[in-house]
Amino acid sequence: MMARLEKLATKERAAKSAIAEAAIVSFLTSDDADRWEATVTCRLDRLTRSVDRMERDLEFSVEALALYIRAWLTATPPLPDSAQATAQAKGRERYESFIEALGRRLAKGQRLSREVSEDLSMPDHEVGNSTS
Repeated sequence: MMARLEKLATKERAAKSAIAEAAIVSFLTSDDADRWEATVTCRLDRLTRSVDRMERDLEFSVEALALYIRAWLTATPPLPDSAQATAQAKGRERYESFIEALGRRLAKGQRLSREVSEDLSMPDHEVGNSTS
């Protein structure tokens, strides 16, 4: 640092002590623009992390839904025409139950992505013993 200070002092034709004093004053008395920039940078970093989490959660949700749809379409045989009306009525009933259960979970703050993350972080022998 001393070599850099000497080089700058020679270049600027100023005393090393004056350059050092100016640097210290500048460091100790940051202006409002510096504080504002630091605040904005901190908030942007926080927002970036939040968006990254949302992107990860959305990707998880889309993949889970796609896997479910594929399994359902693969495993569900077509119904004869005579059973369509009964199946549709049962489907509406199940859908209403699903919506009610989803509403209860969301009201309690329960999230499947959090449960899955917790399950994935547990050793294999503890996953079956989970109480969540």
